[in-house]
Amino acid sequence: MKVTIWGNELLAWTSAAALAESGNHVVLVNNEHELPDEVETEFKVSNEPGLEQLLTETKATGRLAMGTDQLGINHASVHILALNPDQFGTAELLIARLSAKHSNNLLIINQSNFGVGSTDRLQNRLDACNNQVISYIPNMLAEGTALQDYKTPLTYIIGCTNDWAMLNIKALFRPFSQVTTQWLLMTSKEAEFTKFANTGMLALRLGYINELANLADQLDVDIEVIRAAMITDPRIGPHYLHPGCGFGGLHFQQYIEALSELLSETRNSKLLDTVLTENEKQKEQPFRKLWRHYDCDLEKRTISIWGLSFKAGTASIDNAPSLKIIDALLAQNCKIQVHDPEAMSNIQKYFGDHSTLTYCDNSYDALKGSDALLLLTDWPEYWSPDLDKMKELMINPLIIDGRNLLDKELLVNSGFKYYGVGR
Repeated sequence: MKVTIWGNELLAWTSAAALAESGNHVVLVNNEHELPDEVETEFKVSNEPGLEQLLTETKATGRLAMGTDQLGINHASVHILALNPDQFGTAELLIARLSAKHSNNLLIINQSNFGVGSTDRLQNRLDACNNQVISYIPNMLAEGTALQDYKTPLTYIIGCTNDWAMLNIKALFRPFSQVTTQWLLMTSKEAEFTKFANTGMLALRLGYINELANLADQLDVDIEVIRAAMITDPRIGPHYLHPGCGFGGLHFQQYIEALSELLSETRNSKLLDTVLTENEKQKEQPFRKLWRHYDCDLEKRTISIWGLSFKAGTASIDNAPSLKIIDALLAQNCKIQVHDPEAMSNIQKYFGDHSTLTYCDNSYDALKGSDALLLLTDWPEYWSPDLDKMKELMINPLIIDGRNLLDKELLVNSGFKYYGVGR
């Protein structure tokens, strides 16, 4: 098929790479200007494992090209919208131009986070009788595993009631549906609401387990023991029940904020607003534990940080706890030594050169002369560190584990002072 993809989001780039790899001829457009070979976007292609390489390979085959608006409109009658949440006006203008160019058999797949009912509003600008159809498919990609998520979906949620459109949608995604167990068909409004509902539930689970962890700290019980018992209940299960120093990420946050606003406007509900507020407080927990340990005096202490990205598997630092914590440590005139397997360039670009902030290529280099280690991201290489080497390098063997990665009993027996989340 010939496909045009509109947007600079993770979904746009992932769709372009995966669809081109599977034999489609794809044009990727950013709706405003021609995209050169090297393009600066809010989303950094290099943040996502494997994506940059696949884009390079598919461009080399000629099946993926960067194009202008006009080329994108003329190139295909199948279009995917992967625009920013604030680009609904852009989508309206684009729909009008596509409708004028393709008078019949025009398929548009909206995967942008415009809100519940937005796809119906766009459909009102099209002629459904002539198969000018816009459907909605929720963006289910997770940063760090986007290519895998795109290529091997277990479920497709499709907001579409047009038979011709469904035939073409299934043909487009056929290469990726070999492991798909179900196609859930519904209206576009229901599909939009489903995406919000799923994201909100995940946020509530994360917020709840963090609240329990904070309570466990006060009651002097181990949240990991409690969690292990909770997940044995089949009504609860293990997913998104890992306490930590707060969730981050760009798109996850955007969906929660949008649903929170919708709930507030229509139901006067502050449920998710509370989750977001408490999550920002949770990001500060490692700093607060450090602050209390040193009796509110961190002046000129050397603090190490392992993990800067908002989660393992990505270089993205969008809404990462590390940003708040580094800011707080800088305000206390601490010497900070940081390490991350992937996010070093992003954090250095964010904070720039600073006399008290050292960027370390090796995790152990970040421990030299340290008064404490703050562990903020659950990268695999941090799970089983050399404890003897750590004690040799650190002045004060203090570990504040913001992801509950390490074995508390082992660390205490090895001479470390350990603080976890609810432990």
